[in-house]
Amino acid sequence: MSIERQALVSAADQLLQPKRWKDYCPNGLQVQGSLRVKRLVSGVTACQALLDEAVNMQADAILVHHGYFWSGEPPALVGSKYERIKTLIKHDISLLAYHLPLDGHAIYGNNAQLANVLDLETLAQLEPGNSSSVGLQGRLKEPMSGSRFAAFIGERLGRKPLHIDGTMKDEMVETIGWCSGGAQSMIDLAIDQGLDAYLTGEVSEQTFHQAREAGIHFFSAGHHATERYGVQAVGGYLADTLGIEHQYIDIDNPV
Repeated sequence: MSIERQALVSAADQLLQPKRWKDYCPNGLQVQGSLRVKRLVSGVTACQALLDEAVNMQADAILVHHGYFWSGEPPALVGSKYERIKTLIKHDISLLAYHLPLDGHAIYGNNAQLANVLDLETLAQLEPGNSSSVGLQGRLKEPMSGSRFAAFIGERLGRKPLHIDGTMKDEMVETIGWCSGGAQSMIDLAIDQGLDAYLTGEVSEQTFHQAREAGIHFFSAGHHATERYGVQAVGGYLADTLGIEHQYIDIDNPV
């Protein structure tokens, strides 16, 4: 079964509500391809490797979290940017990208799905009073030491996290804040609310000192590793809703 391209775009927009977010890139259809869509491929980032896999699978559309045309980047279509756009146009493949809308969706978003993977009970947004906050807070279903939780994260995500034990005593983790990707600066929100731990994808030099001085556990579990689940969930939802084929492709990325 195939559907019109606009039906796919409309369904994705209706689900993720991109107009709610002030973002660093355009959300939605970024590159127009075939008028009809039978096969949808999803992935974290619209890198050349993902595009090549999509071409091999004869995909009509690609859904990603990290697309193109970011604020502040050079606009010229040269180098790798040209090659990527060329691949999409040559093979008549549409590219749909959703950044913050995919992070923040209450059911299919990266952070909601990450909670499912890590067995976290979601209680509230990480930033109280901000309906557009993408981070979440909650608690572990079963408290465990910081080192044990680090091992658990590694088991579930397939990637050993960096664990900064700010407590210096491997104290128990029960309450936790989390935000996928490059949200290390949001550790301040977890500290302000007295949480035991904060988990994100990336880490900065100053994060070590913040965790130590606040006495909080910090876990850096990988930008890619923490953002694999939302796009899979959205792709699956669209496929089930619209009656099209869907395949998630994981392009390995240790960052």
